[in-house]
Amino acid sequence: MKNYKAIGKIGEGTFSEVMKMQSLRDGNYYACKQMKQRFESIEQVNNLREIQALRRLHPHPNILTLHEVVFDRKSGSLALICELMDMNIYELIRGRRHPLSEKKIRYYMYQLCKSLDHMHRNGIFHRDVKPENILIKQDVLKLGDFGSCRSVYSKQPYTEYISTRWYRAPECLLTDGFYTYKMDLWSAGCVFYEIASLQPLFPGANELDQISKIHDVIGTPAQKTLTKFKQSRAMSFDFPFKKGSGIPLLTTNLSPQCLSLLHSMVAYDPDERITARQALQHPYFQEQRAAEKQALASRRKACFPEHPVAAEALRHGWQTSKEARKQKQSLKQEEDHPKRQGPAYIMELPKLKLSGVTKLSSYSSPTLHSVFGSGTNGKAPVLRPLKCVGANKKTDLQKDLKPALKQCRLPTIERKGGEY
Repeated sequence: MKNYKAIGKIGEGTFSEVMKMQSLRDGNYYACKQMKQRFESIEQVNNLREIQALRRLHPHPNILTLHEVVFDRKSGSLALICELMDMNIYELIRGRRHPLSEKKIRYYMYQLCKSLDHMHRNGIFHRDVKPENILIKQDVLKLGDFGSCRSVYSKQPYTEYISTRWYRAPECLLTDGFYTYKMDLWSAGCVFYEIASLQPLFPGANELDQISKIHDVIGTPAQKTLTKFKQSRAMSFDFPFKKGSGIPLLTTNLSPQCLSLLHSMVAYDPDERITARQALQHPYFQEQRAAEKQALASRRKACFPEHPVAAEALRHGWQTSKEARKQKQSLKQEEDHPKRQGPAYIMELPKLKLSGVTKLSSYSSPTLHSVFGSGTNGKAPVLRPLKCVGANKKTDLQKDLKPALKQCRLPTIERKGGEY
């Protein structure tokens, strides 16, 4: 920590306190999360879930960036140096008399859903999504504080008392730790309503009151949902039937699409609850998707500008090279198969008249066939050495051959008019 100078305290939690620090190397300001726990070794530090999660999720525009990990082996102190944000969502809406515009709410929620989608697709769920852990800087939203995160592939049951009570999903309240990444969507839905109305959706005083407030708004769940919860609960429970008043419309500037997405995020049954990927495709975010697509097209155009003159020259060069390739190919074909001058129709070649050419009589060549053996059984013939003899020593060569070999004669070759 010799490379940093403390500026002031930002906040404090159960397991850490956050300080504003200035780097003595580059002069930039950072948020330093000083852990209250003491660590024994660098291996214990590297196994910390928060550090592993921030490293795995980096880089993403809606996930807090971890710049440096500072560990003092002697004292066992650990500090995480992260980017400094302006405020969190709670500080943004605290004390406001009028809600944010729906355009601003939509913009923030789209970024929150993008952070959840990126996190879940990388096998991590947060387990403590709440306004205090959602940070903002110049209208850019980033999810932070991954101290409670878990792997989506880790074995259940998980810790029961994990997320902050007001944002705790029903499956976290009614089961012995049998919940999934869908709990983050419930918490995000509660944050969604709180940003829009400036009031918490389910402000329970304790766990029983929390369930009661959920039932007051949403109603008691279907029996099949309760049956699923009871299968993973040591104690049984039954609730009196409540229809539910519905999500209170404390503000009139919410569109039907906004309410549709909100209801999908706070569905009682986690199996019926929307995912972050599905939320990003909701009609409520149509404007954000179009703007994102247009921004991507603009960046591509900036990286690959279109110059009509250059494009025309390139296209002309391509056509020229294409014609050159065609011409080269045709020349090569002519070299391989030269064209012969002649009539374009079929004609019979004239017969050659050669003087002194007589009809060949039958000619035997026992010498040639005697080398291969009989070959009558379809087997490969056996080669035998051949003695070099003159043409006038035909009789001597035949004497050298074994008498058991059968002599064969070649068929007669006839030549007519000088053509074979």
